[in-house]
Amino acid sequence: MQSRIPRLSRTRAQEIVRNCAYRPDGTRRRPSDRVRNGETVLLVRPQFEEPHVPLFFDVLYEDAAVLAVDKPAGLPVHPSATYHKNTLTFLLRERFGEDPPQIAHRLDRETSGVLLCARTADAERALKNAFETRRVSKRYLAIVRGVIPQDEGRIELPIDQAKEGLHILMEVTPAGEGCASATRFRVLARSSHATLVALAPESGRQHQIRVHLGALGFPIIGDKLYGPEGVEPFLDYIDNGMTDELCQRLGHHRQALHAYELTFEHPSTGDNLTLHAPLPDDLMALWGAPLDAAALDLVGAC
Repeated sequence: MQSRIPRLSRTRAQEIVRNCAYRPDGTRRRPSDRVRNGETVLLVRPQFEEPHVPLFFDVLYEDAAVLAVDKPAGLPVHPSATYHKNTLTFLLRERFGEDPPQIAHRLDRETSGVLLCARTADAERALKNAFETRRVSKRYLAIVRGVIPQDEGRIELPIDQAKEGLHILMEVTPAGEGCASATRFRVLARSSHATLVALAPESGRQHQIRVHLGALGFPIIGDKLYGPEGVEPFLDYIDNGMTDELCQRLGHHRQALHAYELTFEHPSTGDNLTLHAPLPDDLMALWGAPLDAAALDLVGAC
């Protein structure tokens, strides 16, 4: 099992066999059992409690067509094998009933910030089309390892799914391969060991900002996949959760990435609307200093 699923550690594979593997007659299998060609092994997943997540969201803007929320870090957007009720999708259904707002784009579970939803079918089609055709302007804030020397720049590196390792992993590819990707950045503030940076993705590749910053040599603090240790922190997190030792290695309990600003054409009025989500408390504490209003004014120039 472990050799077929690279992200699965040997310890975790043995634990799954010990707790979930059965013969067709209902007797248990052991990790040391040899599996023969043609033999049936049943994996029966026991009931589980979903991991604890923040079960709230703040409303940034709401009208008859659009709902914009400030998603907290740690709250998954959509259901998965691990999360069902502990998702933004479920929370929206709880608050709005059987016809809840439909989420128009995505944010990683660990990324906080502005998330746009549609309240009508027409608005959903319009917003999703706007995201697909790159007519929505998105700006992020990130705290990265190291001091970026340039005040601003543009990272233009093609990205594709990694050829080896975890199926969720993306990587920079040689010129002429992969998908064209570009991210603009502007430094807002520097400390002795970190940089607060605004980022504007020009394309929408999976993990684009994280991959580009890692390739530039300034990975996002707390990133479990694209930091200096590669995927090892992610595998440790899967096996043991967020331990104090892992948090210390990462520098923060989650990736220090925040969807700060979103500008889009309102699907009903046609007016341009810009929404902001303030930097959350955990990232303010990580940065360790008040944000200069003049620095935040530079975000729109990114």
